[in-house]
Amino acid sequence: MGDRSEAAERLTELIRETKPNARNVLELGCGTGSMLKHLQDRYQVSGLDISSRMLSIARKKVSRAKLFRQDMVDFQINERFDVIFCVFDSINHVRRFSDWKKVFVRVRRHLSAGGCFIFDINTQRKLDRHIAEPPWVHRFGRNLLIIDVTSLANRGSNWNIKVFEHVAHTRYVLHEEDIIEVSFPLQKIVAALNGHFVNVRVVDPDGRRPTAKSERLFFIARTR
Repeated sequence: MGDRSEAAERLTELIRETKPNARNVLELGCGTGSMLKHLQDRYQVSGLDISSRMLSIARKKVSRAKLFRQDMVDFQINERFDVIFCVFDSINHVRRFSDWKKVFVRVRRHLSAGGCFIFDINTQRKLDRHIAEPPWVHRFGRNLLIIDVTSLANRGSNWNIKVFEHVAHTRYVLHEEDIIEVSFPLQKIVAALNGHFVNVRVVDPDGRRPTAKSERLFFIARTR
């Protein structure tokens, strides 16, 4: 994911606005720990991810973090947190809205009194834009990355990712993966959050009110 200092600073601002006395945080879908790395000097950091390979990298990158190999849909940790966050559209990879609601339930159970849940999504508008665009091609070093986003049933999207890794002269090794993302209407998400949280707030990354043109949204929800 590269250096995520700017994203971490934006997240820190949201935490300060919503839970200024926060001491410990948990990241859902922490991946290789790119966000936790920038937060570990401010908070006691924990993270969970379903990928053992990513967590093995995170353990080296964020030595002070508590890391758990669990699914965000049904995670269980014997601890409560002041802030739980899920960024970089990680929740879009959860395909069924019934499972989104399970995430919200689990988060609520793991938050301390007055704690907050912060997460972001890619909106359907953004997924539709990527589907309509030609494949994205990026060269890094002598390697090649190609991302082709296509539509699936129920307005889902499939992100086909190919990396051609240069190994010698004219020889390349292909690494390929399909990643599915789905999105749901704003009001549907807010209604589900209102069942478990208070003061649900939605903003786009620039701090403006969401509109029909918003491609990415942040949700900030508090407990009592």
